[in-house]
Amino acid sequence: MPADLHPTVPVPDTGLAREATELVRDTTDSLIYHHSRRVYFFGGLQGRNRGLSFDPELLYIGAMFHDLGLGERFHASGRRFEVDGADEARRFLQSHQVPEDSIRRVWTAIALHTTPGIPEFMEPEVALVTAGVEYDVLGIGYHEIADTERAAIVALHPRPDFKRRILGAFTEGIRPKPETTFGNVKADVLAHYEPGFKRDDFVATILDSPWPE
Repeated sequence: MPADLHPTVPVPDTGLAREATELVRDTTDSLIYHHSRRVYFFGGLQGRNRGLSFDPELLYIGAMFHDLGLGERFHASGRRFEVDGADEARRFLQSHQVPEDSIRRVWTAIALHTTPGIPEFMEPEVALVTAGVEYDVLGIGYHEIADTERAAIVALHPRPDFKRRILGAFTEGIRPKPETTFGNVKADVLAHYEPGFKRDDFVATILDSPWPE
């Protein structure tokens, strides 16, 4: 069964979704493409299980663009990769005259997808991009999706050696700008995979600030 015909969370049959798919295919490798598609399906299934009403097109764009900022052309941006991906999604949606409120939802969904504890309390599209990422990368809520549904999605979008490969993609994407990991989960990636990396310390930052007391 083609991925676009998944019976529960079909990919929106719109020009916007098709262009997003083509863009991600053309600008990323198979690892990020298949991961992004799984994030959409797993996020959508989590939305169904939670009884959330969401815009499938916005969820799809958020899922497809969420890791775009890991790409080489953003390595020198000096910004968090999540913000680079969110800005790319914003430009894409603005070029298609999508309403600003919808653009804001997608931007926020991408920008916050590695900031746990906040997205789940926001709009469904924001919550479900993070839910899809957490499911595919961290296995959070693994048994909340039926084995048959999970297997069908992985058959359509395989994940060979995914754990090692996605960690490698994270490392390559953030190695050139280690300062962007301050206060977020990606500091753990460089701590494991980048020799000599020393994470900034929040307490030390306060104590060493220019304030006299």
